[in-house]
Amino acid sequence: MKTKSKNGPSCSRRFFLKGLGAAGMAGALTTLSGCKDAGKPSGGEGWTPQQYNAPGSWPVQVRGRVPIDPHNPSIVRDDRKCILCGQCTEACKHVQSVEGFYGLPIKNDITCINCGQCALWCPTGAISERDDIAKVLRVIGDTRLHVIVQTAPATRIAIGEEFGMPAGSIVEGKMVAALKLLGFDRVFDTNFSADLTIMEEGTELVNRIRAAAGGHGESGHGHAPTALPQFSSCSPGWVKFCEYFYPDLLENMSTCKSPQQMLGAVAKTYYAKKKGIDPRQIVSVAIMPCTAKKFEASRSEMNSAGVMAGDPGMRDVDFVLTTRELARMIKGKGIDFVKLDPQPYDSLMGEGTGAAVIFAASGGVMEAAIRSGYFLLTGENPPESLYNLSAVRGLQGVKEASLTVPGFGELRVAVSQGLANARQLLDQIRADKQAGRSPRYHFIEFMACPGGCLSGGGQPKTSVPPSDWVRKERLHSIYTIDAKLAKKRLSHENKEVADLYADYLGKPNGDMAHRLLHTTYTDRSGQLTAKNKA
Repeated sequence: MKTKSKNGPSCSRRFFLKGLGAAGMAGALTTLSGCKDAGKPSGGEGWTPQQYNAPGSWPVQVRGRVPIDPHNPSIVRDDRKCILCGQCTEACKHVQSVEGFYGLPIKNDITCINCGQCALWCPTGAISERDDIAKVLRVIGDTRLHVIVQTAPATRIAIGEEFGMPAGSIVEGKMVAALKLLGFDRVFDTNFSADLTIMEEGTELVNRIRAAAGGHGESGHGHAPTALPQFSSCSPGWVKFCEYFYPDLLENMSTCKSPQQMLGAVAKTYYAKKKGIDPRQIVSVAIMPCTAKKFEASRSEMNSAGVMAGDPGMRDVDFVLTTRELARMIKGKGIDFVKLDPQPYDSLMGEGTGAAVIFAASGGVMEAAIRSGYFLLTGENPPESLYNLSAVRGLQGVKEASLTVPGFGELRVAVSQGLANARQLLDQIRADKQAGRSPRYHFIEFMACPGGCLSGGGQPKTSVPPSDWVRKERLHSIYTIDAKLAKKRLSHENKEVADLYADYLGKPNGDMAHRLLHTTYTDRSGQLTAKNKA
């Protein structure tokens, strides 16, 4: 359908609706008025923990909503449920600093980092993940296909909440049992590829540090990045945020794919070769706490296994389901989750360490990287004090730490959760670069969601909006799992990862590893007009 002005050119219906959505219906609502008590804030006395107790320009019951592109691969909105309460805007603007930080009109697709925090904040369920359950059930039912599934660290301490279990319940074995009952051919652990990520990311960091000191890295890869500080690259919402607003700092981004994408790439190459399966017959499914993972899997760069197989259209990961979607699948099949007997992950890509499981928490990637980074720098395992690095744990928005590494000196790191907090660090780094000052840090972990993946946009909605008590329960469980693994808390001691390097990849950051496990990024700044403040 085309709409046409008498005095101007035609435009597509989709373009028109995009413009209307981006405006947030502001023009249509500015003439509305509501009864206001001059002595009270327009939103009442703080009806949510993060509510700002200050009069706003919206009427009492109408605060608008974030625009969502109908083709968004991660989230959708049911307009029949939307009450224009503005909670999605609250999350997008004040927690993530996306909505309001770009000018109108939009230039391309509606700006979105796909994080799904708006879905967690929505009190009516109007915003939710894009449901891919039917597609996954269809491939499971096709006997010609070999369907594998991986589960992220944060899913095992959250999915129990969907079945009436206390917040933070550790249900790893029950989840594996449920997935096998659903008909998946193999159930693998993303903890395996989290350990793999640490080997690649840690080696990359060591190479950057040595290059900055005038030495040479050991990867032998001709295009290894050198900029410091190195940024973590596991959170796809954070990566897209950097591509939108700080593309000049993409040289600092680790080239490592996320654990989800690494496992997908290895499944259709190493695993396929080991088992004698045509990679084109393998369907790779991921269970994630994060709606942005759906977007990440669809990125054009995420097809390394396909390129190696001569089929560039083949994706490394075919489908991503959130923790909530998996819960709905289990309920839909009538499986009594609580009564399931625990089962183990399948071998070859099922082993994980304590360093891997703490990826679920803000600061966890940093702590895991320090444990193995210490080993990579010194050739020795870290001292006991580095197994519980309290300085990078917790729910504080920005955290800093430093430690002395023998033969190297002081290693300085930082951790950020929630992208409004990330702006503090990024603006500082940008200013330092422009002034020619030396980097303040060697490594920074960024996570898009407050608390990290354990409070991702696809996790159970135990409270609306998310509250810290739920995050703390999940956080406690993650570190409990790590502590219970006792002698298995270092990524470089994962035997299945060691076997992968010995049998297939060669060495961390080597040529084969770069072909499969590393990626490039996109400057998206041309898709918006960035603003420093909302």
